[in-house]
Parts: sequence; C-alpha cells; structure tokens
Amino acid sequence: MKILRCIIVDDEPLAVKLIQSFVERTPGMEVVAAVTDPVAAIEVIRAAQADLVFLDIQMPDVDGMELARAVPPSMRVIFTTAFKEYAFESYEVEALDFLLKPIRYAKFLAAVEKAKRWFGKEEEDAEMDSKPGATSAYIKVDGELRQVLFDSILYVCGMKDYVMFYLKGERKPLITHLTMKAVEAMLPAKQFLRVHRSYIVALKSIRKVDRNDCIYIGDEIIHVTQAYSDAFHQYLDQLTP
Repeated sequence: MKILRCIIVDDEPLAVKLIQSFVERTPGMEVVAAVTDPVAAIEVIRAAQADLVFLDIQMPDVDGMELARAVPPSMRVIFTTAFKEYAFESYEVEALDFLLKPIRYAKFLAAVEKAKRWFGKEEEDAEMDSKPGATSAYIKVDGELRQVLFDSILYVCGMKDYVMFYLKGERKPLITHLTMKAVEAMLPAKQFLRVHRSYIVALKSIRKVDRNDCIYIGDEIIHVTQAYSDAFHQYLDQLTP
C-alpha cells in the first residue's frame, strides 16, 4: 500500500498539531513537514517529496490560494479553512478536497480516502504507458477503443477526472476517463510537453510563444504556469542558436 507523505501548512500552531495528530493515527500516512510560516512553506513544498499538502487559505503574507498555484503537479492539495466561501475558489486550483474548520476526524478520513483513490487511480493509469517507438495509442471513448495517432494531437486538456484530446481536422475533442499523469506518461516526451496542470501540448503544433509565456496553437491560447516554466524554457533554449 502506498504511504501518503504529507505537508501541513497553517499559521495557527494548534491547527497544525490537530492535522498532525490525525495523520499520525491514520494508517498509510506520514508527515514529512509541518510549517506555520506561509512564506517558508513555498520552498518546503518545492523541496519535499510529498503527495498531499494540507493547506490553510487565509494566512498572512501569502494566502493558501497563491501557495496552491506553486504546488508541483505530482502533489494534491486539501484545503483547511474556517471560511466556507472559499469552497468554490478551491476548485479553480483543482484542490482534491476542502475541509471546513473545526475539522472532525471523520471528515478528515473522508478526504484521505478520496486521496487514496486518486493516487491508486494514478498508479493504475500509469500502467497504460505507450511502448517505446509507438506512434499511436488506444483510448476508450464512449465505451469503444479509439486509436489516436500521436502526430494528429494538437494538445490535451484535463478537466477533473477526464481529459480531452484535441486533434487535427476534428471539430470536437475526444473525451476519455484518464488522469493527466497517465496521458503524460503515454505520450512521447520528445513530441509533447506539459505546460500547465491542465494542458499538454504537441511541440510541433505551437505556432508562436509571446513574451508572457502564452502558447498559441490554432485559435487556442495556453499559458505556461510557474510549475512548468523551467522545463518549457529549457525546450525553447534548445531551439535558439
């Protein structure tokens, strides 16, 4: 069973201790860092090899929504807050769950079970990696297997538990039940690059990149986010004489 490695970020020490006690009494979980300074938490999140971040929203200097946007794509966020009005905004950063303070252990366990299902699905989907040298893959669309040529893909967009494959010459995307991590593993790294938590682009389909790191593919404009900026600029540097 996968051990879920957790980071706790909250400017209230008692809140940190509560979540820490919940993690310690829950099988299959461990705390790798507990931080009360949200500014220091940025580097902790980037450096730690963790799966989950329990993240308060309303904190001084840097709020939880800002921090969530700096969380690496391999980690998932569970927000912890006393303000339920943030619930809708949490979906904008694809938070795994939203726990309202005062947090009860039963609610905590429900969020953890959701996380275990998520990471279990990630491992299952990772088994769908394409074979070296493959030029296509089969994906399930409306109950049928559809062969997708890698050269026909413009970009892939993720939405919760589904991804949409946008293909050359097709007006509507192919929608399938997969995770972005599984799609990223399935596509050849030399042809595709993840530039956003929700976007993977075909490098040959990029017609321009503006000064704000916005990628133009057909009529679509995709912004390269901070978590993927370094890898994208390394790719651009290889193209520059």
